[in-house]
Amino acid sequence: MSSAEDHSTIAFIGLGAMGKPMVANLAANLVRRGIVIRAYDIADGPAQELQTNFPDVIQEASSAKTAVSDATVVFTMLPESSHVRSVYLDPDSGIASTLGPDSAKILIDCSTIDTATSLHVKSEVSKIAPRSFFYDCPVSVLARKFSRVQQIGAVKGTIAFFMGCSPADTNLSRLKDLLLKMGSQAIPCGGPSLGLAAKLSNNYLSGIITIATSEAMDMGMRAGIDRTILASVFASGTAQNRQCDVFNPVPNVCPQAPSSNGYRGGFRVELMKKDMGLAIAMARQVGAKNVLGMSGLGVYTAASAAEDCMGLDSRVVYRYLGGKESS
Repeated sequence: MSSAEDHSTIAFIGLGAMGKPMVANLAANLVRRGIVIRAYDIADGPAQELQTNFPDVIQEASSAKTAVSDATVVFTMLPESSHVRSVYLDPDSGIASTLGPDSAKILIDCSTIDTATSLHVKSEVSKIAPRSFFYDCPVSVLARKFSRVQQIGAVKGTIAFFMGCSPADTNLSRLKDLLLKMGSQAIPCGGPSLGLAAKLSNNYLSGIITIATSEAMDMGMRAGIDRTILASVFASGTAQNRQCDVFNPVPNVCPQAPSSNGYRGGFRVELMKKDMGLAIAMARQVGAKNVLGMSGLGVYTAASAAEDCMGLDSRVVYRYLGGKESS
């Protein structure tokens, strides 16, 4: 089987800021193909709204268990590791409770969690249903297709998927066929949990670069260099980076960046704190030495607790560090 038409029923669990628009994109690309998407979220409203907007494709499910009961493909997009463990492994209501030795499902977890939990869930699923497949497949918004609000990337279908599988995986074409109906890139990263390892490595680097960019911009501006000139210097030299060029943390350098909109939208500072913590834990697990990790995590932890920063885009660390915002 190699096309979306092979999947008569798809389940999608987790309809938050990213999950809901992902389902909408999937449904829009599957209209008139006879495929049903059973959608479920613990919160009232999102699934019903999706069913109203796509009545021929989406059905609201009463629980995660009923959503996946006869699905051939299952997507999950959940906030934390504990939610992933519960949704998959709860003995009464979890996805695994619907599985048996003859079950042949493809389970795709798009959550950003720790690699150990992902591997544990995969192992447990394999014990119960050896013919089923579990993949970690976290998402990221493509920087070159920047939009002011991060979840707009999910709305517009410009997200990238980091796939925990080999380029030679027998399900790769089936996976990509569905993923590319919700995003614009799907990158196989090598094997189980490596999609998550790639996502956490990416966000660790992004988070550290954001702090360094904030410090360097503040330093140069305090010395008397105009903010736009300084950004153009970085863009022309060895300091060039996407955080400076597209998401510059200093207001009014990049008009479409969250910093130029009061740091509203974008990737919340609390989420960067979470991902930095997960990345540092992964580094310890694999024996990598991160000399900047704890310092970076400390900055995001403090910014997350600061009244003038909490709930805002992660580039608000520039404000937390005392950078000048007004022109």
